[in-house]
Amino acid sequence: MNARVRKSARIIEEPIEITDLSHEGHGIAHLDGKAVFIADALPGERVQWERTKRGASFDEGRLVQVLVPSPHRVAPRCAHFGVCGGCALQHLSSAQQIEFKQRQLLESLARIGRVTPEQVAEPLQAHVWNYRRRARLAARWVPKKQRTVVGFRERSTSFVADVKRCEILAAPVDGLVEALSNLISALSVRARVPQIEVAVADNATALVIRILDDITPADRERLEAFEREHGVVLYLQRGGYETVQPLNANAPALEYRLPQLDLALQFQPIDFVQINGALNVLMIERALQWLEPKAGEQVLDLFCGLGNFTLPLAKSGAHVTAVEGDAGLVARARDNAVRNALANVELHAANLMDPACLESGWAQRSYEKILLDPPRAGAREVLPLIERCGAHTVLYISCHPGSFARDAGILVNEYGFVLEVAGVMDMFPHTAHVEAIGLFRRKKAR
Repeated sequence: MNARVRKSARIIEEPIEITDLSHEGHGIAHLDGKAVFIADALPGERVQWERTKRGASFDEGRLVQVLVPSPHRVAPRCAHFGVCGGCALQHLSSAQQIEFKQRQLLESLARIGRVTPEQVAEPLQAHVWNYRRRARLAARWVPKKQRTVVGFRERSTSFVADVKRCEILAAPVDGLVEALSNLISALSVRARVPQIEVAVADNATALVIRILDDITPADRERLEAFEREHGVVLYLQRGGYETVQPLNANAPALEYRLPQLDLALQFQPIDFVQINGALNVLMIERALQWLEPKAGEQVLDLFCGLGNFTLPLAKSGAHVTAVEGDAGLVARARDNAVRNALANVELHAANLMDPACLESGWAQRSYEKILLDPPRAGAREVLPLIERCGAHTVLYISCHPGSFARDAGILVNEYGFVLEVAGVMDMFPHTAHVEAIGLFRRKKAR
């Protein structure tokens, strides 16, 4: 066992068979009673590999050569795939990426929550390239290269991937990576620029450049010239998010539209918005189809953000009580409701991870339907409210299958709901990130 081949001063292990994919999208093999995780390897493949880490219960390795390829292996579109950490699955066909994510969801529900959905929904998919309208790019001045490197972090390192363009960023930013590198390299404060936040709205493209020192008049001229040449809106961030200011006072308000509902939502360039705009439209359509809000119903929208679901729910005529922990987002959600002439919306700022919020006035009322869109940690802290308020229908939007499965187990096994239907949504193509949606209904008393 473990015969090795010495090649170019590296130790290449004996070929190994890949049997599965990990939650991170790494190929899984087994050797000497341990799992071996090999990045870029796919199930069904026989590969040569180099061990990079030896652990007590598992090892990690680097793919050296694919000897027998998977029929689902495809050529990555990005020239930087394998170095840049922005994507993990470009070498796997889109259809198989979705199957992998659906399997992760169902396995998590069964293993963690002991729940099986009565129906598995067709996956939601939209654009798989140039979909990312929000991103945080790292920037680093590299003296040896005499320029600033801009991009996502490299895989498993703190280095910034040296890329020329990005195939998943929304236009026009996909083609501006090299131009941004040149811009920052020319600034007097080039060594004091750690990141750039991207926000591609429907009406403008905003780039928030974090600059830790004051800029010079010559720097300002370069920044203004970049705005004009590339048709973008620049913001500068000197400290925390409260210091974000547009380079020029006439910067337009950013907005994204939900054309099927005749709604427009304004947001700040550092606000959370759903990453994939086209998928967000489909997700809202599915949420409304499944939840079926009706005029006169009392609907509770928890973790409401800017009102991404709040306003579409209110369009149905239902009275929507919406709650969010970020007071700034609540203020903008309230403004969005007014701007879209929706008076049947009531907004509250509350920390939904604090059990004390369940003593608030809005939490003492009865609701018929609830929509949850929590962060990765899930919604466990507010689940007692669902039991208490009498809601018979719950729609759960999840960005982490593990916390969703845990909460689904509580709703089904403790609170008497059934998971009628669940499925994945491809919010982040070419990554291992799994977004899911599930509809729960309370069992009727016999």
